[in-house]
Amino acid sequence: MNNGEPWWISLIKAAIIVNLVMLAFAYTTWLERKLLGRLQLRYGPNRAGPFGLLQPIADLIKLIRKESFFPVAARDSVYIVAPVIALFTALAAFAVIPFGAGWQIWHYHVNGEIANVSIGLILIFALGSVGVYGAIVGGWASESKFSLLGSMRTCAQLVSYEVSLALSVLGVVLMGQSLNLVDIVNKQGATIWFFIPQLAGLLVFFFAVIAETSRPPFDLPEADTELVAGYHTEYGGMRWGLFQTAEYINMITLSALAVTLFFAGWHGPWAPLGPLWFLLKVFVLVSILIWVRASVPRLRYDQLMSFGWKVLLPIATLNAVITALLVVWVD
Repeated sequence: MNNGEPWWISLIKAAIIVNLVMLAFAYTTWLERKLLGRLQLRYGPNRAGPFGLLQPIADLIKLIRKESFFPVAARDSVYIVAPVIALFTALAAFAVIPFGAGWQIWHYHVNGEIANVSIGLILIFALGSVGVYGAIVGGWASESKFSLLGSMRTCAQLVSYEVSLALSVLGVVLMGQSLNLVDIVNKQGATIWFFIPQLAGLLVFFFAVIAETSRPPFDLPEADTELVAGYHTEYGGMRWGLFQTAEYINMITLSALAVTLFFAGWHGPWAPLGPLWFLLKVFVLVSILIWVRASVPRLRYDQLMSFGWKVLLPIATLNAVITALLVVWVD
């Protein structure tokens, strides 16, 4: 439901947001390479344009010009559709992320999100679960042992960390008394930012996000030292580029979700800057994810599973139970 917003405004807003997210993805790759370079005492991109700012465009041109090939034994239609599924679900999940309180522009009220859905949080988790099918099916359809092992690891990692991810936000839902992301942000604006009482939930959410996006040190589905490139070993050109785009957009979307659930979305500690606060918080969280990649070595597969089931899951469950008791007691 869009609270009276005309459909054509929602359509224009969707087109703008999709393009902005794609632009953010492009320069997140630049930011990552720059930060990794500085953290590893090298320059990073510095040839294409000033400070390497045209490097994402150079990468796009290179991928477009690459030959589009696929293995002879691959299952053609499924092999081609898999990266499209991954990218579509990654972009669709951003539709319910609120980035502002809304504005009155001429005679029309423009909401601060593409779609204000009453069960927005569940929708994001559902789209994330469907998006993983892109990696699973793509690895299976490639008819490669390395790709199949990567897709199997993706499936196991999803099962292990999706539960912890859902339980980590249950405390936020109980405190916000809603699954609507706009209501949760407004509740924090009126009371307290939820990262303070839900610090345990935030930490579990942070580690689960790294696993859900297959980022180091939880990048076992793509472990290059073991599986060449995992589920996308047999992909090249723009098909490979779609998988990479989906991974980075998932990282941006889940960082935006963390800002929404734990850091009061567009609300700031001072000065009502609205979306600027939202963008700044997302930038900080994305930078932290890049910093973790540069600082922490990859876990062994058994360590990854043990950490998910023996550490994160009990902490998330205990946090949800304690929060529920406190909410009942206060009410």
